[in-house]
Amino acid sequence: MSQAKDGTDQNFDYMFKLLIIGNSSVGKTSFLFRYADDSFTSAFVSTVGIDFKVKTIFRQDKRVKLQIWDTAGQERYRTITTAYYRGAMGFILMYDITNEESFNAVQDWVTQIKTYSWDNAQVVLVGNKCDLAEERAVSVDWGRRLAQQLGKFSSWFGFYLYDSLEFFEASAKEDINVKNVFERLVDLICEKMSDNLDNNPSVTGAAPKASPSAQLAKPLRTFYLFDRTFTPPDFLECILLL
Repeated sequence: MSQAKDGTDQNFDYMFKLLIIGNSSVGKTSFLFRYADDSFTSAFVSTVGIDFKVKTIFRQDKRVKLQIWDTAGQERYRTITTAYYRGAMGFILMYDITNEESFNAVQDWVTQIKTYSWDNAQVVLVGNKCDLAEERAVSVDWGRRLAQQLGKFSSWFGFYLYDSLEFFEASAKEDINVKNVFERLVDLICEKMSDNLDNNPSVTGAAPKASPSAQLAKPLRTFYLFDRTFTPPDFLECILLL
């Protein structure tokens, strides 16, 4: 069970940097505010550049501090936002179920993750605004199938080891699956860290008690789960478009 703590709390086991990415107006900011502050407003204010919130939770017997970044979806901010991909251990890749264009753009966002993030980054695909059933333009089945395709794609590059990305439909407005999305992403990161420790016992060597800032940096510096050794085949894009 997860418990929220004050974002200023410096007593934690891990700090994870998470990014919410996707086209403009898919609901990234509302999703973040619902999770971090349990608040929602229907007024649309486009994110300029990037913003973040902090939340501390308990997962798998660990106190985990989340630094959650809300990125602008507009192309003109892309240079700014992609600079924040480095060091991110998890991504919430979001589209709007009432906007097919945002769904079609998901593969472009995956390419951004591949290009600018670490190979160990975990990804959860989210179809937001599921409360707007009468305006739906993207079916649940489409979302599931895309998650399966992207799971295969990302495993080839080392992002992910499963046959399918984790997939949720959610609603920031009605608070549907918001908490579940974040907690599942944190669990995936913790599982990858645990796998890495099992496969590389040397990273667990004893060390002096570190300061909070050093503890914050330690997981980000230690847990490289994969190397960039795979060269994608020329036909990869054709496979993804099927």
